[in-house]
Amino acid sequence: MFFSRKVITEDQLVDLHGKVAIVTGGNTGIGYATIEFLARKGARVYMGSRNQGRAQKAIEEIEAKLQKSGNDNQASIHWLQLDLLDPRSVKEAATEFIAKEERLDILVNNASHSPFGPYYLNQDGLLDVMVVNYISHFVLTETLLPLLRRTATLDDSDVRIVNVSSTSHTYVTTDSFVGKENLNKQFGDTLTGYLITYENSKLANILHIKNLQTRLNAQSSPITCLAIHPGAVMTVGVSGFLNSVPFFGWFLKVILGPLFLTSWTQGAMTSAFAAAGKEVAETRKSKDEVERRKYEGGYLVPVANVAEPSTYAKDERLQRELYETTIEVLGEMGIVF
Repeated sequence: MFFSRKVITEDQLVDLHGKVAIVTGGNTGIGYATIEFLARKGARVYMGSRNQGRAQKAIEEIEAKLQKSGNDNQASIHWLQLDLLDPRSVKEAATEFIAKEERLDILVNNASHSPFGPYYLNQDGLLDVMVVNYISHFVLTETLLPLLRRTATLDDSDVRIVNVSSTSHTYVTTDSFVGKENLNKQFGDTLTGYLITYENSKLANILHIKNLQTRLNAQSSPITCLAIHPGAVMTVGVSGFLNSVPFFGWFLKVILGPLFLTSWTQGAMTSAFAAAGKEVAETRKSKDEVERRKYEGGYLVPVANVAEPSTYAKDERLQRELYETTIEVLGEMGIVF
């Protein structure tokens, strides 16, 4: 699939002075570049990451870039301890965040498990790739939702929730998300099987964002929820996988990589647009209802283009099933909202 090669610049993003954002998995890759975009516009950004040392190194690098470029927006970047392998600790981290911050304008659920497997069941009997990619982000979002809703009532607010998914979700077919076994569904112990299992978690990201938008609309809460596909990006995970391929790995990475894989910054453009694009803000003010709702529960592909996700991603029954199953499974773990 080919996507637009247009670019998103800082001028196409809203001013974020006085605004607060969280980006998960921000110490490398798309999340790292997304944080840089938001910080350049003046936001107070929290980098959700498990490893403090890696996070602090990334924060210092981004701050040095901002200073070198003459950016004087007085943005600040902070580490938010976040272990997405453990939904209970995610609940605790989000609760602590609410206690120290009075607002939250942007939540970008970006972090992702490697798509190349193998995958394992954790101590709660949940598949680790689904925990990292979907369940823990669900916990983070639901716990932070009261703060997000409260921020949305403030003057000149523009609250957005972004799930980073993947076009690969279109390769998944599923009949149901009822029950824990469907959350844990695996598609085999081959590379192809691992990839489809990963893609199932990316489908869950879109189902989540669409169900969340439906619930927020029912509450008349003016929050925009978006799922995005960042494109094919040369992330650390992809680079490591190519390095592991015998004989042809170097050729794939060095020769073919630049032709088919984009940089972190290019990969983050659609995320940045979803989180802070001026066009999204402008449509919210439209008097035309169709235009006003253009981005609500939407799915964006590179760069910043509205697209249709798979038939399964748009299935309201699957959206409800996933939500209800997730609430049930988390309740059994003692995580309630």
